[in-house]
Amino acid sequence: MSIALQELERTVGELTVPGKGILAADESVGTIEKRFKAVNAACTEETRRDYRELLFSTPGLGDFISGVILFEETLKQKSLTSMLLPQLLAEQGIAYGIKVDRGTVPLTGFPGEKMTQGLDGLQQRLGEYKQMGARFAKWRAVIAIGAGIPTSQAIAANAHDLASYAAMCQELGLVPIVEPEVLMDGDHTLATCARVTEEVLHAVFHALHQHRVTLECLLLKPNMVVPGAACSEQATPHQVAQATLTCLRRTVPAAVPGINFLSGGQSDAAATANLNAMNATAQSHPWALSFSYGRALQAPALKAWRGESANKINAQQALYQRARLNSAACQGQYTAAMENE
Repeated sequence: MSIALQELERTVGELTVPGKGILAADESVGTIEKRFKAVNAACTEETRRDYRELLFSTPGLGDFISGVILFEETLKQKSLTSMLLPQLLAEQGIAYGIKVDRGTVPLTGFPGEKMTQGLDGLQQRLGEYKQMGARFAKWRAVIAIGAGIPTSQAIAANAHDLASYAAMCQELGLVPIVEPEVLMDGDHTLATCARVTEEVLHAVFHALHQHRVTLECLLLKPNMVVPGAACSEQATPHQVAQATLTCLRRTVPAAVPGINFLSGGQSDAAATANLNAMNATAQSHPWALSFSYGRALQAPALKAWRGESANKINAQQALYQRARLNSAACQGQYTAAMENE
């Protein structure tokens, strides 16, 4: 076995420890500004640093979190005590990686559909991130459901770029997190989401095969199969679990070691309950089913913090509680009563 492959397998092993998941703290400046605005907190380089330092220094976070996805800015920032922020994670035994895509742009010729930017110069950037201690990376593709979309062309184009990114990561010893997100926006049904998600995942794994990506050394970060947010008929956790597991069994090879779901706009409790329903089923799975949540982990902490340093401890307690509940969901041991403990 090559040294590079051993390195990738070691990282995958650390990220898929039973009962642990990934914290997505990779919001761009524009995205985190919107979230700060919602709690009346100023968005400056200093406040972004303070907030992420709060997250990463949460006592006991490493009991439930195996990895954290960073934004490029955070990889280089230092704490008030002049420690690099990623080092706060390393001290808790948490691996850190980085979001490497450059966001989405309209797909020319296909109204309503998008492509993700960032392949230009990616190989050089990956090398630099690895030198700075990153162990893994993440690339997000966005698929919308609407009138006449998604098209097969948009699905194929996004799948190709996800696979190109993944191949580059593995060549440089970084574990790729592959994130094809079918958006919740719209009034589509559970069945429509299931059909589109299945088509997307088929295309992604076909592209990964064509690019000779080693499936044992990547993580998949998909959406759960859920109705559109505006659909009149929402789904129970059991229905979400059944639809999602059916889709995954049809599309995701058993060689993939871990599936870390995105929350995709679900409420904190819904994202946890749906994950729990998948792990509480009597059916066995070839993959570890866990989480890679951003807002669904951070929202309670952000609400408690509100940009005030005096609220740091309360905010950390809120993050710890949410991480603990999702850890329980990874093991099928979450109950709604735990929300009030």
